Amino acid sequence: MAELSNECCTPAVQETCCEPSAKASCCGESDGEGCGCSAGSREPVTATATATVEHVRETVRKRYASAAMAAASGGCCSTPGEAGVFGASLYADSDASDAPEAAINASLGCGVPTAVADLRDGETVLDLGSGGGADVIISARRVAPSGRAIGLDMTDEMLELARANALEAGVDNVEFLKGYLEDVPLRDETVDVVISNCVINLSGDKPRAIQEAARVLRTGGRFAVSDVIADPDMDDKTRADMAAWTGCIAGALTEREFRSILETAGFGEVEITETHRVHEHASSAIIRARKL
Repeated sequence: MAELSNECCTPAVQETCCEPSAKASCCGESDGEGCGCSAGSREPVTATATATVEHVRETVRKRYASAAMAAASGGCCSTPGEAGVFGASLYADSDASDAPEAAINASLGCGVPTAVADLRDGETVLDLGSGGGADVIISARRVAPSGRAIGLDMTDEMLELARANALEAGVDNVEFLKGYLEDVPLRDETVDVVISNCVINLSGDKPRAIQEAARVLRTGGRFAVSDVIADPDMDDKTRADMAAWTGCIAGALTEREFRSILETAGFGEVEITETHRVHEHASSAIIRARKL
């Protein structure tokens, strides 16, 4: 968080006051109400804020690199929480047969975004934090023959696993890119649908990540993700736990915060639907919106 002054809610400080825990110390209010965080600004922030984002990235990268190596060796990723809350078991009632077992087993997600994205032939789909590639492969088959699916991940091990899984699945309308949610390596207005499976809450700068999703979407494009929504009374200890962050819990936004960030980034028709509890203080949810 930025170096604070007596005027802690000035616009400059608000740029780095978007995490709920930061809002509490910045504005003195546990839910950040009244902080006026300028969600979605792409202007550079302070060196301290940048270092915080890098720390989150590295913590998450190590966790998911380990999971990718476990899946590649024929094992199953260890998933946080109880069975049926995160991971491959959530695909049991979906079209999981569209992706290789290794890709499904590599999932550390909290839902199945392809089940609610309403994908159609000819569309271009971007999966943020594509992991082992399960949702990309499923998406590629649904938008075929003229559409394509793109996976974005920052972890080399996951990218290698995803490419191998796509090859095994025999899909050729896929592409896997290395990059960050906060700096998507695609041109403006080049995709029709953005999906994600319990990844946005791993970002150290969620407003910018969602703004990037809006930037690459065409007007009218759809945002359909599974993610974790924090209860308004989530305790500070849970929010501060970096191990929980890599399980999509400590970094979770509340429903109110997620809705506000989406609307600020230029989305409308926002729908947030809880699906199941994943933690004492959080639930998995389907979040859908449309770029205005």
